[in-house]
Amino acid sequence: MKTLNATHPHFIRCIVPNETKSPGVCDAGLIMHQLTCNGVLEGIRICRKGFPNRLYYPDFRHSFLVCHEIFGREHFNYVPQVFFRAGVLGSLEELRDDRVGMILSWLQAWIRGYTSRIAFKKLQEQRIALIVVQRNVRKFMKLRNWAWYRVWQKVKPLLNVTRVEDQIQALEEKAAKALEELEKESKLRKEYESANMTLLEEKNNLLLSLESSKGNMSEFLEKQAKLQSQKAELEAQLNETCTRLQQEEESRNQLFQGKRKIEQEVSNLKKDIEDLELTIQKAEQDKATKDHQIRNLNDEIAHQDELINKVNKEKKHLQESNQKTGEDLQGIEDKCNHLSKVKVKLEQTLDELEDSLEREKKFRSDIEKAKRKVEGDLKLTQESIADMERSHKELEQTIQRKDKELTSLSNKLEEEQNALAKVHRQIKDQQSRIEELETEVEHERQARAKAEKNKSKLGRELEELGDRLDEAGGATAAQIELNKKRESELAKLRRDLEEANIQHEAAMASLKRKNNETVGEMSEQIDHLSKMKAR
Repeated sequence: MKTLNATHPHFIRCIVPNETKSPGVCDAGLIMHQLTCNGVLEGIRICRKGFPNRLYYPDFRHSFLVCHEIFGREHFNYVPQVFFRAGVLGSLEELRDDRVGMILSWLQAWIRGYTSRIAFKKLQEQRIALIVVQRNVRKFMKLRNWAWYRVWQKVKPLLNVTRVEDQIQALEEKAAKALEELEKESKLRKEYESANMTLLEEKNNLLLSLESSKGNMSEFLEKQAKLQSQKAELEAQLNETCTRLQQEEESRNQLFQGKRKIEQEVSNLKKDIEDLELTIQKAEQDKATKDHQIRNLNDEIAHQDELINKVNKEKKHLQESNQKTGEDLQGIEDKCNHLSKVKVKLEQTLDELEDSLEREKKFRSDIEKAKRKVEGDLKLTQESIADMERSHKELEQTIQRKDKELTSLSNKLEEEQNALAKVHRQIKDQQSRIEELETEVEHERQARAKAEKNKSKLGRELEELGDRLDEAGGATAAQIELNKKRESELAKLRRDLEEANIQHEAAMASLKRKNNETVGEMSEQIDHLSKMKAR
C-alpha cells in the first residue's frame, strides 16, 4: 500500500474492435462482451458508487476480527465481498494497529505479572522455610543436651506412630481405588442390564413377527421372486450402463484423437491455403498473359476482317468493272482463300483460348470455395487464439500484480531480517550478561560452600567444646565465664552465619529474578518478531 500510495499506477485494457482486422469498423456487441467479461463495467459502476477498495470476506475477517468490539459482531456475518469507500481502509488499518498494540502490551504486562508473582511466591516460601529451620535449630541447640531428649531420639525410630499414618494413607488410597472400581462395575452392570432388556424386547418382537409371518410366507416368496427379477433387471441395466460408459470413453478418446487430427488438418489447410494463394497468383498472372494474347488475336482478327471487307469491296468493284484481267482475279482469289484459311485458324485458336479460359474460371471458383471454407476454419481458430490471448493477458496482469506483492513482501522480509539480526545481537549481549551472572552465581555458590564448611567446622568445634564442658562440669567459675564467653562468641558466629546465608539467598533470588526477567523479555521479543515475520 505504501508503494501504491507513493506512485500513480495506470491500468491499460486492450479491446478488439472487430474480428476481421479491418480499420474503422467497430462491432458493438463484441466490444460490450469484452468489457463485461473483463469486469471493466462492474469496476466503473463500483467506483461511481464510491467504493474503490474491495476485499474478499475471508481476508477481511482474518485482518479485522480483533476489532470486533469496536464494530460489533453483526459486521462479521458472512458476505461474499466487502466494499470500502475512499479512506475507510486506511482508518481501519490504523484502528487494527492500535488494537494489536494494546493487546500485545496487555499480554506482556500479564506475563510479567505472572512471572513476578511466581518469583514472589517462591521468596515467601523460602522465607517461611528459613524461619522454620532457624526455629528448629534453636530448639535443637537448647534440647540436644537434655537427657530425656536423647532418650526420645533413640526411642522415636522404634515407634509406629508415623508408620500408622502411612498405613492409613495407603488404606485410604486402596479404598478410593476400590470405590472407583465399584462405580465402574455398577455402571457396567447397569449397561449390561439395559442391553439385556433391549435384547429381550427384540427377542419378543422377533417371536411375534415370526408368528405373524408364518401365514404370509407365500407373499414373502412372491416378493422375493419379484425382488430377484428386479435385481436381475437392475444388474442388466448396470451392465448396459457399464458398456455405454465404456463406449462413451472410447468415443471420447476417438473425439480427442479426431480433435488432434482436425488440428493437424487445420495446419495442413493453412499450408494448402498458402499453396493455393501462390497458385492463384500464378493463375492470375497466366490469365493476364492469356488475356493479353486474346486481345492481340482479336485485334489481328479485326484487322483481317477489315482486309477481307476491303478485298470483297475490291472484288465487287472488279466484278462491276468486268474484271480487267484473269490473272489479277486469280491472285485476288488466292489471296482471299489464304485469308479465309488464316481466319479459320484464328477462330480455332480463339475457341481453344475460350475453353482454357472457362477451365481457369472453374478452377478459380473451386479454389475460392476451398479458400472460403479454410477462411471459416481459420476464423474459428483465430477466435480460439483470441480467447487464449485474453487469458494470457489476464495471467500476465496477475503475474505483474504478484511480482509487485513479492517485491513488497521481500522489502518487509528484509526489514524483519534486519530487526531479527538486531534482536540476535541483543540476545548475544544478554547471553553474555547471563554468563557473567552465572559466573557470579558460581562464585556465590563457592562462597556459600566455604561458609557451610566453616559452619560445619564450627559446629564440630562447638560439639567438642560442649563435650569438654560436660566432662569438666565441676570446673571453676573462671572456666564457666570462659565457657560463657565462648558460647556468646559461638552465638554471634551463628547469627553472622545466618545473616550471611540470608543475604546470599536474597542475592541468589534477585539474580534469578533478573535472569528470568531478561529471558522473558527476550522470549517476548522473539515471539513478537516471529509473529511479525509470519505476517
